[in-house]
Amino acid sequence: MVGMKKRVKKNLGGAMKKRVKAKAGKRIKAAAGTHVTKSGATANKGLWYNINKKKQRIASGSGEKMRKPGSKGAPTAKAIKQSQA
Repeated sequence: MVGMKKRVKKNLGGAMKKRVKAKAGKRIKAAAGTHVTKSGATANKGLWYNINKKKQRIASGSGEKMRKPGSKGAPTAKAIKQSQA
């Protein structure tokens, strides 16, 4: 049990360091399912996030192509409208 308490204290120390760094203005990793925006706010990953990431991969030469509107797997007009709201 004593060894377990020491490990827990070490983990808490790491979390505390992250909080201190965040307060100092340094960037920290976002939680799973979220990302840090250009303005520094945390937002959920969604359709526009995925589209932007794919465009970045295409620009870097991945060989991928954007799907045509209406093709299988492409976002529908309803999905795009819903993500903008």
